[in-house]
Amino acid sequence: MIKKQLIMEKALELFAKQGFATTTVQQITDYCGISKGAFYLSFKSKDELILALIDHFMIQITSNIDYIVNNIDDDAELLYTFYYAMFESFHKHSDFAKLFIKEQSHTFNEEFIVKMQYYDKLSERMFLSLIERLYGETVNRIKYDLIYCIKGFMNTYSSLFLFYNVPLDLKVLAQSLVEKTNLLARQMTVPFISPELWQLMEQPLLGEVTKEQLRNFIDQKVDELEESVEKESLLLLKEQLIASTYPQAVVRGLLENVRNHPECKWISYLLRRYYQF
Repeated sequence: MIKKQLIMEKALELFAKQGFATTTVQQITDYCGISKGAFYLSFKSKDELILALIDHFMIQITSNIDYIVNNIDDDAELLYTFYYAMFESFHKHSDFAKLFIKEQSHTFNEEFIVKMQYYDKLSERMFLSLIERLYGETVNRIKYDLIYCIKGFMNTYSSLFLFYNVPLDLKVLAQSLVEKTNLLARQMTVPFISPELWQLMEQPLLGEVTKEQLRNFIDQKVDELEESVEKESLLLLKEQLIASTYPQAVVRGLLENVRNHPECKWISYLLRRYYQF
């Protein structure tokens, strides 16, 4: 196991028991069985470790949902699959979500706020793409309000299994939210969020990277990985960025090779966006 990944997994166990504020770097290193020097080779501080954990879980959720939505050809199944996959991801990572919501008030700083704004804006763009594909021009006046309605559904219904331990039937939940979303799309007539207001709230995303940045990301990830199919696939993907010699089917296959590796999900997501897959 990569040392950085080990530290993150063990630290999460401690944070779940003790909270962010009361857990020290010394306790983390003792629990991991490593020295402080080894810890600081991976993370500059406990705050950086916490931000890395947020990145890790948000990347898992974002990349999985993006992949699923962009590989569903049947529009009739798209919204259902989206809701099902989103809540399945929340449920899978519910331990971290509970800890994060409970502890976030103790960790507010500028970097934390920027990080959360980034992921929030990323999710909004995913929702907008979904809405435009499903409903087209018929919802132009209300599409930005629909984004916030979907966000509201996600926040409200996720609390049922995060805090109340309600038995979760993902199929029924997804079907129910599909019905509600479709009703809003067909019946809503008074928008609150205008295109001008939306533009004011828009900002560039850190995820919009250049070809050179993608190559640098791949180099960093290759250095961290042991010899594996994922490492070899990343090297071939780097060659593709340089020379563009492989057909689209091969590039898709290489991306599929790395997609499920926990350390490669973000670079896989960025490459899929770059190639518009």
